[in-house]
Amino acid sequence: MTSPARALTGTALAALALAACVTGPLASSSQAGGISAAAVELPPAGAVLDYQLGTAYTPPRGVTMVTRDSTASPAAGLYNICYVNGFQSQPADRDVWLNQRGHLVLKDSSGKPIIDPNWPDEFLLDTSTSAKRTELASIIGRTIDQCAAKGFKAVEVDNLDSYLRSRGKLSVNNNLAYAKLLADRTHAKGLAIGQKNSAEEASRGRSEVGFDFAVSEECHRWEECSSYSDVYGSRVMDIEYTDDLRGTFEDVCNDPDTPATTTLRDRYLVGPGQSGYAFDHC
Repeated sequence: MTSPARALTGTALAALALAACVTGPLASSSQAGGISAAAVELPPAGAVLDYQLGTAYTPPRGVTMVTRDSTASPAAGLYNICYVNGFQSQPADRDVWLNQRGHLVLKDSSGKPIIDPNWPDEFLLDTSTSAKRTELASIIGRTIDQCAAKGFKAVEVDNLDSYLRSRGKLSVNNNLAYAKLLADRTHAKGLAIGQKNSAEEASRGRSEVGFDFAVSEECHRWEECSSYSDVYGSRVMDIEYTDDLRGTFEDVCNDPDTPATTTLRDRYLVGPGQSGYAFDHC
């Protein structure tokens, strides 16, 4: 990710444990063509997360889990999650999508690409047909493969909720079907996969897609943490931002609905020593 953190605008635990292979009720139900999530390593429950999408840096003392962009490398000795923008284009790839993959960019009735109004450098990807979903999954799947090759243990796939910005051209069913392809690709590489956004679709994300955990931005701010934890239990991680807290960060941490793994960051996710840098955790 090359731009600031994404804030949710949609509808509205346990002590630190060693990560273990998934078995029993925690195993994902995702299966397709013989692919199973039974052997992936889940994020450790109750971990201390640093969310480093803006820039990668040495994590503060006490951090046990890090999320970094797919272009970065994992942090040594920690559980690492790889950020993948699965449903929208990355700003740096603008020309590639326009010139080489234009048929996969969602367009309005006049043929102009539909952009994310909050992130005007990002085009929405067209998940409306099975053929396009398959082609997109192949392209984004290569990024997932790179995450695995670098040594990440999991991926979070951003913008599941892109259908809400599609001007009616995409449906939640389109995006869940596409997410299933990405989940199968991820599990085939031995990685866990996290749901990002669309709290109201957590149950379907778990049962139909096969997501193993959830990553939320501002679930406390938008009062939707329980929508994730009711489905994913203790394997929910939340990021709150200093510029838009509901109350104080102490209030956030004292709320019984707040996930144990909750991190406070600055909106632009800058590194230590840069203006505005902030990091804290519950």
